[in-house]
Amino acid sequence: MTTKNVTILLVEDDYLDIMNVERELKRIDLKHPLHVARNGREALDMLRGDGFPKITPAPSVILLDINMPKMNGLEFLTELRHDPEFSHIPVFIMTTSNEETDRMTAQKLNVTGYIVKPLSFDSFENGVSSLDSFSLFLDLIKLK
Repeated sequence: MTTKNVTILLVEDDYLDIMNVERELKRIDLKHPLHVARNGREALDMLRGDGFPKITPAPSVILLDINMPKMNGLEFLTELRHDPEFSHIPVFIMTTSNEETDRMTAQKLNVTGYIVKPLSFDSFENGVSSLDSFSLFLDLIKLK
């Protein structure tokens, strides 16, 4: 088995959703470091080390809420995709929004997956896309 540094960045402003993600990751026995940013601006600052300790190594995957203050998820994703240092990072949108315009915008910004909250890693009754997104998420962060 190979060992690699896997880190996760969660960009989420809702404390209960943060706790839910932490609980679900613990429940499926994922022990990779989880960094939490409360909005897109804070996440960019954490990635760049601007006023926050820089996340090193860069996150292996980002879980991103859409509706946040200061800089929403789609604004963050737009800026992330234009930054050569971070544009390659897989991003999973994690949101309560079922708006088709949000999905289309996210797809244009090359999201890896779209997971509808509330997050539960063992029940994805919201359709195949959530299940596929979760499977891909696990493939990216679990060591095989």
